Amino acid sequence: MARHSKLQKQVLSLYRQFLRAGKEKPGFLPRIQAEFRKNASIPRMDVMHIEYLLRRGQRQLEQLRDVNTKQMGTFVKTKPEER
Repeated sequence: MARHSKLQKQVLSLYRQFLRAGKEKPGFLPRIQAEFRKNASIPRMDVMHIEYLLRRGQRQLEQLRDVNTKQMGTFVKTKPEER
């Protein structure tokens, strides 16, 4: 079995924490899984981007754990309007 780097272990730990926190809130698990799958294609060598996403994920996890959180917001990149 392959050994994971420290960064990979942190990402896997964050994923497990998200799954545990998402169980308590309906509709969150598919969104969490989709987000992690989308970012799974990031190359291992892109450490700066992975660390950025890890920090961002930790902040989002804290928001998810908040008892007042009822839904998950998303930011969607749209095409610029043509004139």
